[in-house]
Amino acid sequence: METRTVTDDVTIFSSYVTLPGLGLVPVNAFLLKAEQPVLIDTGMVLESADYQKALRSVIDPQELDWLFLTHPHPDHTGSLKALMDEVPHLRLVTTFLAFGLLSLTEQIPLERLYFLNPGETLDVGDRLVAAIKPPTFDDPSTTALMDTRSRVLFSSDSFGALLQAPAADAEDVKLEELLEGQRLWTSIDSPWLHNVDRQRFGGELKRIGELEPSWILSSHLPPAKGMTETLLDSLAGVPDSQPFVGPNQAALTAMLAQMGQPGPA
Repeated sequence: METRTVTDDVTIFSSYVTLPGLGLVPVNAFLLKAEQPVLIDTGMVLESADYQKALRSVIDPQELDWLFLTHPHPDHTGSLKALMDEVPHLRLVTTFLAFGLLSLTEQIPLERLYFLNPGETLDVGDRLVAAIKPPTFDDPSTTALMDTRSRVLFSSDSFGALLQAPAADAEDVKLEELLEGQRLWTSIDSPWLHNVDRQRFGGELKRIGELEPSWILSSHLPPAKGMTETLLDSLAGVPDSQPFVGPNQAALTAMLAQMGQPGPA
């Protein structure tokens, strides 16, 4: 797990997951160093120990005030329960729907919740952060977050990309490779886009562009600075792209054979 500074106010905790035959998916979480520090997501379940070690290298968890959960999937909630247990004053910022889904596996006291719907803001001492509905998502409870002072957009899964090699920043990836990986990832993560009204989807993309983010910090993309228009144009083509179809059992058997492992009887 890599820990580094993206801006003066933002630290990224970055890891990767390999999707066999497809590439690497970055898995990122972030710390916003506001007057009242905000943690954005908590990494993967399988990397909880590494994530907490990385977090402690940049901040004492007791200094955290807010934990913003973009949505309750296991690549975002890895250390959520551990941190909520360790830091009694830490409040979980989420939506009613996300809390409902999270409550199926975790017990979070109601008094420690702060419901923040898209279009609303939260005062974190020296700035406001705004909840934003991202243009793509794999869970209807997903909420993005914008730091209204720096214009950094924490976009959750939206703008993610499958990569062929790790990269520190999105601009380090060859542009066509980046955009192809973004379109593939989005087809996997938001398959409903192939059935969406193109004009309405275009309106959603325009809405994000009008926010004029300085950085796009996605959960599944290296940090992207000054690339908003390029990334939005790429997403605009996803509804007309080929829908993703995953490997079937015959492909799995072939993969096992290549790995020298026995297939099913």
